Amino acid sequence: MKIFNTLTMTKQEFVPIEPGKVRMYVCGPTVYNLIHIGNARPMIVFDTFRRYLEHKGYEVNYVSNFTDVDDKIIRAAAAEGVTAEEIAARYIAECKKDMAAMNVKPATTHPQATKEIDGMVAMISGLIESGHAYVRNGTVYFATRSFAEYGELSHKNLDDLRSGFRELKVSGEEEKEDPLDFVLWKPKKEGEPFWNSPWSEGRPGWHIECSVMAKRYLGDTIDIHAGGEDLIFPHHENEIAQSTCANGVPFAHYWMHNAFLNIDNRKMSKSLGNFFTVRDISKKYDLQVLRLFMLSAHYRSPLNFSAELMEAAKTSLERIRTAADHLRDVAENGADGPLDDAARKILEEARAFVPAFDGKMDDDCNTADALAVVFDLVRFANINVTDSAPKKLARGLLDVLTGLGDILGLIVLPKKETLDEDIEKQIEARQEARKARNFALADEIRDRLKAQGIELLDTREGVKWRRI
Repeated sequence: MKIFNTLTMTKQEFVPIEPGKVRMYVCGPTVYNLIHIGNARPMIVFDTFRRYLEHKGYEVNYVSNFTDVDDKIIRAAAAEGVTAEEIAARYIAECKKDMAAMNVKPATTHPQATKEIDGMVAMISGLIESGHAYVRNGTVYFATRSFAEYGELSHKNLDDLRSGFRELKVSGEEEKEDPLDFVLWKPKKEGEPFWNSPWSEGRPGWHIECSVMAKRYLGDTIDIHAGGEDLIFPHHENEIAQSTCANGVPFAHYWMHNAFLNIDNRKMSKSLGNFFTVRDISKKYDLQVLRLFMLSAHYRSPLNFSAELMEAAKTSLERIRTAADHLRDVAENGADGPLDDAARKILEEARAFVPAFDGKMDDDCNTADALAVVFDLVRFANINVTDSAPKKLARGLLDVLTGLGDILGLIVLPKKETLDEDIEKQIEARQEARKARNFALADEIRDRLKAQGIELLDTREGVKWRRI
């Protein structure tokens, strides 16, 4: 299996630190509001990669944090007249609801920054003692000059970076020894939450939080660190610097970054009126549609969100589910008995789709091509499994299809729903009308049900329905 490593800008064979185990850290959201669809892309992409690693037999320790102290959280709390802690708790709960709706598995650990302050104070103290950080009026800065490899992840030249920062004139900038030095700890402002430290009553800088949480839950060196490409610089660059200096060993062996999500070919922005939360999308679509849409492009490729592409994803999901539903029906109502040679050959060919799928995923988590394999399997099933096919054949193909769907986090066979009594009665009335050859009434009832979101399908096994 190969991963494109941002650190080396090449695809590299994945070799874990410990055979059979993977330590993976993914930067999570800052919880000051409902998550938006830009947040959803790394959640879905790296959840899928985790699922694939587990499919390959790895034991994955998957850590994804919640940043629960931040200027945006503090501003949201002030606007509502509540505490920052209340805002964070509310939106962590809402984020978990959205993640569950997108079928994103809970992390092994979801650490919260505010519960890891002691570890941050300890790491910062160590950096000061080793000469990698310094204190100015209660603020602690990391000294970038002390880390010769600074810029290796973002592939930026240190002198060029410093040149670009020379004209900065912001509060506290004159205290820095170097324009690229960044904050590890900052004193509180009036009304802000704070914690005690040797330097001031205050709170940690953003970058130190992830370094400490990764160290506590995964160790000094981790296998994979992932997140959106907007985090490469300065966040991940700063994480590498402070973690390497604090721990004395490399921080992460592989860095994975997903590309941006655009809306109708423009950057998502509240000012442009094209800002969508996951909750907004859920009012119009099953969030499995959003998940399939996110996986329809390679994670390192920019992805354009539009109504047309979401409709295409909806149609694609329906194709998969229709095939799965048919296989389930045949598995329940098809022919009994053992498989003949022809059926065994079909099942053997169906199982060959699994290594084909794995081959695509082994190539830097290529979900777009892996999805293409799933659609090839759907086509194969539709051709080779008729209504009268053997139950065992249908069950075998269904197991393959649901197995691949599960790796992608796609629920291809939703639980059978029950209908309201009124809908059931209308379906029965339509059946009676058809028996009486009153096709005008039957069509009228069909159209009425369609307007209510229920589509009827007349099959050899009888009438079936689906929500539309």
